[in-house]
Amino acid sequence: MNGEIFAQLEQKIQNAVDSIEMLKMENEELKAENSRFRQEREEWEQRLGGLLDKLQSLDEAGSGSDV
Repeated sequence: MNGEIFAQLEQKIQNAVDSIEMLKMENEELKAENSRFRQEREEWEQRLGGLLDKLQSLDEAGSGSDV
């Protein structure tokens, strides 16, 4: 009986270790994906900022000639 309980405990521990390892791998993948998304967002923000600057300069140039 004790051997059976020990085997069950051993299996549960092994399952927990396997789950932890899988979660660690998933966490690393998510960190890499998050980093990629942050980089992409920064690039979009820079591009959008450039476009807004162009629009603002057009607006200023247009309103300057009216004065």
